[in-house]
Amino acid sequence: MAGPSLRPHVHWAQRHRELYLRVELSDVQHPDVAITDNVLHFKAQGHGAKGDNIYEFQIEFLEPVEPKPVCRVTQRQLNITVQKKESNWWERLTKQEKRPLFLAPDFDRWLDESDAEMELKEKEEEKINKMKIESRVPKDPFKHLKKGYLIMYNLVQFLGFSWIFVNMTVRLFILGKDSFYDTFHTVADMMYFCHTLALMEIVNSLIGLVRSPLIPAVVQILGRNFILFVILGSLEEMQSKPVVFFVFYFWSIVELFRYPYYMLSCIGIEWKPLTWLRYTVWIPLYPLGGLAEAVCIVQSIPIFSETGKFSLGLPNPLNVTIQFSFFLQIYLIALFLGVFVNSRHLYKQRKQHLGPKKRKMK
Repeated sequence: MAGPSLRPHVHWAQRHRELYLRVELSDVQHPDVAITDNVLHFKAQGHGAKGDNIYEFQIEFLEPVEPKPVCRVTQRQLNITVQKKESNWWERLTKQEKRPLFLAPDFDRWLDESDAEMELKEKEEEKINKMKIESRVPKDPFKHLKKGYLIMYNLVQFLGFSWIFVNMTVRLFILGKDSFYDTFHTVADMMYFCHTLALMEIVNSLIGLVRSPLIPAVVQILGRNFILFVILGSLEEMQSKPVVFFVFYFWSIVELFRYPYYMLSCIGIEWKPLTWLRYTVWIPLYPLGGLAEAVCIVQSIPIFSETGKFSLGLPNPLNVTIQFSFFLQIYLIALFLGVFVNSRHLYKQRKQHLGPKKRKMK
């Protein structure tokens, strides 16, 4: 059972606007701190000079103070901040002239009046300098317009890829493997729209509207558009291949998390599960998507060789025809390099957003 109440050691310091009290109690439990009629009442269970006990004290301040103290409990002590009603320097803390035995100056925070005035002046100068710097920075009159554009862009892309994903998923459950063969004819129009619109991401990066690096955006968007418009869009023989389903499915799943993440970022909202998904789902899906695109190219090479489509014939005296299929073989190497570039960029982003946070020192 706890013994009779005792007074803890209390250290104090002041500034023109505030009073600081440091109560020497560790493992404080259930602190009761209140100010009534300009008197601070303190009572708490804790470990002090007399061991684990109930400690309490009262301080009647020299001049009026605000009735709402701010308390911060740590493992080793309890800190109380009290606001003065008027900004001035007190000659002592308590109304009684004789200082209570349990009360002593806090030399870690103690300043003379002149030092405190200097500190206050430095803070005011710092505040004024900050305001001057902020006033020199030109305000962007189109800030809200840009933010609205980015929100709408990401929303439209999210809705478009959501439609593709849901459509393909429903057809897969209903038709099974048969849905693989007409994927292109079912969702190609929406895929054309989304990937044509995605070219704006390159423009946004070029003009500095977003801080995303340019090279990963160019690699991904132009690479996808090459597969969509050149390989699939120009060859009817490729449009009924099952690989089209996997290419479109992997693309749409990645965008289901990327565009909502960017949309919420535009309005300063971070939803941790979405952040984790945005920087995690790419780990299996980017290599799988790259592999599906590579299969798509490999399957198209014999068709381009046979039809001679997009082949380049050089005039005399060379009289040589450069097959488009030869270009595709070179592009295969560039495809995997592009997957590596994007994966490396996303890995750095993942470490930045999901890596271990440095703990703040107390």
